Amino acid sequence: MRHLPRPTSDRPTGPTARRLDEALTGLADTFRGMAAHPDEHNCACHWGSAQELTLLKTPDVQLDADLLRRTWHATDWTHRGSVLRRILPQLATALACGSVDSATDLESAGRAFAMSGWREWPAEQTAAVEEFLHAWWAQTLDDPTPAVPAHHVLVLTAEATGTLTPWLASWEATPTPEASRHLAEAIGHWAYDLLADRLPWSAWADEEETRAELTAWLVRHAPARLRAHGAPEDLLHRVRLLGVTGPARWDDPHWPDYRY
Repeated sequence: MRHLPRPTSDRPTGPTARRLDEALTGLADTFRGMAAHPDEHNCACHWGSAQELTLLKTPDVQLDADLLRRTWHATDWTHRGSVLRRILPQLATALACGSVDSATDLESAGRAFAMSGWREWPAEQTAAVEEFLHAWWAQTLDDPTPAVPAHHVLVLTAEATGTLTPWLASWEATPTPEASRHLAEAIGHWAYDLLADRLPWSAWADEEETRAELTAWLVRHAPARLRAHGAPEDLLHRVRLLGVTGPARWDDPHWPDYRY
């Protein structure tokens, strides 16, 4: 189910929320006036019309939600960096307010960041993107009811940056009840795939390495935190089983009723 953006009166107002607002303002300022490359093109049959392509080559014109989605979903742009720079302020706002909340769309948006080569952009632009991703993650962990679930935000940030490491480190360094609740929820969503030695999302690269890092982090970090949070025993057993290999995992008396 798609969530509607929160009314302004319901938005968080703490330090992490203010940081996110400032990061979004920074993106808007940094990427103001950006446009797709003059020679950019795409298939009218599969992407959109010539008139819509003209909008991408026109700076600072608001795009409708469908055109915005088609633009970041498309993987065949010739000048990917300029396309993402054109839509980035509007895309980031849509991400942060929860207008983009399906797992598939968030994976796709993360890949759009990765394919754009944003880390090779000018330093000011790279810093603005980096700050947005970190501010959004911090606000998500801090929010009892984030606009997008933490496990979905993690997928986007990991795909956008090509690494899980800093995002897991931030989660570990945020031992609050809210962040612990998000961790329990994430494990509930991930356990089925992880116990089959599969990553719970389609990674752009290094899928096995990403799965191994996530699994090792959960086995090391999650048990004590989940116990302190009062998580149910069955969830604790699922985390424990991630550290068990071979037949011992499947034959464990606490193996969940999973069928693959």
